[in-house]
Amino acid sequence: MRKAFAVLLIAVFIAVASGSLSAAPGDTVKSIAIPYTCPQGLTYDGEYLWNVDRKSDMIYKINPQAGEVVDSLPSPGYVPRGLTWDGQRLWVIDAEEGLIFGINPKTRIVEKTIYCPVSKPFGLTWDGEYLWIADDSEDKLSRISPEDGTTIQSMAAPTTHPGGLTFDGKYLWVSDRYKNMIYMLTPDRGDVIIYFEAPGPHSCGLAYDGANLWNVDYETDLIYKLVVDDGTKFTRRNAKHEKVEFLHQVRNYGPGPVKELDVYLAVPENLNNQDIVGDVVFTPEPTDYLTDKWGQKVAHFQFDNLSATRFVDVSLHIEAKLYDTRYYIFPENVGSLSDIPREIREKYLVDDAKFSLSNEAIQKGVKEAVGEETNAYWIGRNIYEYVMKHVRYELAGGWDIAPTVLSRGTGSCSEFTFVFIAMCRAAGLPARYVGSLAIRGDDASWDDVFHRWAEIYLPNYGWIPADPSRGDSEWPAERADSFGHISNRLLITTGGGGGSEYLEWGYNDNERWTSEGRTKVVVENFAEWSPVVSSSETTDQ
Repeated sequence: MRKAFAVLLIAVFIAVASGSLSAAPGDTVKSIAIPYTCPQGLTYDGEYLWNVDRKSDMIYKINPQAGEVVDSLPSPGYVPRGLTWDGQRLWVIDAEEGLIFGINPKTRIVEKTIYCPVSKPFGLTWDGEYLWIADDSEDKLSRISPEDGTTIQSMAAPTTHPGGLTFDGKYLWVSDRYKNMIYMLTPDRGDVIIYFEAPGPHSCGLAYDGANLWNVDYETDLIYKLVVDDGTKFTRRNAKHEKVEFLHQVRNYGPGPVKELDVYLAVPENLNNQDIVGDVVFTPEPTDYLTDKWGQKVAHFQFDNLSATRFVDVSLHIEAKLYDTRYYIFPENVGSLSDIPREIREKYLVDDAKFSLSNEAIQKGVKEAVGEETNAYWIGRNIYEYVMKHVRYELAGGWDIAPTVLSRGTGSCSEFTFVFIAMCRAAGLPARYVGSLAIRGDDASWDDVFHRWAEIYLPNYGWIPADPSRGDSEWPAERADSFGHISNRLLITTGGGGGSEYLEWGYNDNERWTSEGRTKVVVENFAEWSPVVSSSETTDQ
C-alpha cells in the first residue's frame, strides 16, 4: 500500500513540476522518506528538519533538500510525541511521564524540564514566546509558559483529535488524522481560515519553513512538502455530473377563471462552481427572455384564460457538472472597504424592504460584531460568526425582514441570508444572494425545499460565498466550512441583490396571475435529479 501511494505521489509531483497541473494550497511539491518507522513530531530549525520517532526513541536531523539524516540524538523519554524548535532548544513531549524537555542539540543536554499540563498531548510548537500543545483528550489547544508549564490560554481545537501543530509567524496549523485534514487558524480566537486534505492517511507532525508546510505521515512513511499560498484563489474538485428537471406547476381549481398568468424561471449559467453542459431547455418554449435589474436572466411564460381545473406545467431541463468549490482567502491579502470598486459599492450597499439597514437591531448587531475592524475579510467573517451565534435554523415558513429574524433568533436559510446581507451592507461591505436547487441525499433525488445563501465582495478575491445557516456546530472547522466553500450538491440558478421585478424576493421561479370571481390557485415546484457519470475532475484558479 505504501509503495503504491509513493508511486502515485511521484506521478503527481512530476505533473505539478511540469506544469500539467497547477498547484494549490495543500498540494504536495516534494516528499522524502522518514528516518524510522514510527514518526511523530516534526519541526524546522531554519535549515534542517527534525523528526522524533516513537519506536526508536530518537530525534533525527534531516536535510530537507536531499532527505538524508545528518545527525541524531536520543529522546529524553520513551513515548515522544510533539517536537518544536525555539531558536536555541528542541522541545519534545514525553507522553508517558507527562513532561516536556528542552534539549540543547549541540551538547545533547536536557537544559529544561517542565510538567505537561494536558493529559493526552500530541502536537507541540513555539510561537516566539510560548509553547503550544495540542490536547487529544479534551480536544483543545493550550498556550503554555516554557518556564513552568503554566497555561496562558486555551481554546477549542478545530475538530476532535488534534495532532500535528506548527506556527508560521501569524497562524497556527493543526492536523487531524481522523478527518485527514490540515487547518490554518488564528491564535487569538481559533477561527479556522483555510483548510485542506492532508497528503496521507495518518497525518502526524507539522513544520513550517518560512514558505511551505511539511507534514510527516505515519502510514506512508513519508515527509511531504506542501504548498501554502501560490496565488490560487479557489479549487474545483469532486465533480458531479447531473441532469435535473425543475417543474413549476400552476393549478386552477376554480370555480372562476385565471385571466392572465405569467411564470418566470431563472436561467442558470456557468459559474465558478458549475459548468452547464449543452443548452438549457424549457418546456414549453418561453414567450420571451428578460433580464432584471440585478442582471439575472429569466425565461418568461405567458398564459391567458385558464378555466377551472386547468393545469399549466412549465419546466427547465439542464445538464451540469457541479464542483466542490473551495476558496483560499488569506485575510492579510484582502484590502479595506475603500478598495472595493465604486460600481459594486453603489449597487450592493443599497437598502431594501427585507434588510432595513437603519433599524436599531441591525445597527446594534453591526456595532457588536464589527467594532473598529477595517479589514474587509474580518468584517464579513465577524458578521458571519455573529449571525451564527444569534440565529438558530428553523424552517417555519415565511420570509420575515432581517430585524425581525435577528430579534427573534430563528430563521430559514433565506432569513439567515437577509440578516447577513443587512448587517454586511450596514457595515459598508457589499453583499448579495444566490439561490439554488439542491441534491438531497442520493445523487438521484428530489428537492422541493431548495437553498439560498449570501455572497460578499472581498477586494483581490471578488464574490465569496458565505452561508451562516449551515454553521451550527461547536467545532470551529465545521462553523468555517460554509465561509468560502460551496458543495458539489448545489446548482445555482439565481443571483440578486434584493427585490426583482420578475422573481420578486424569490429564487428559481416566480408566478403572477389575475383572476375573476372566487378562484383557488395552487402552485407546486420541485427539482428531480439524475446522475450522469461519476468524475474526479479538478480545476484550480
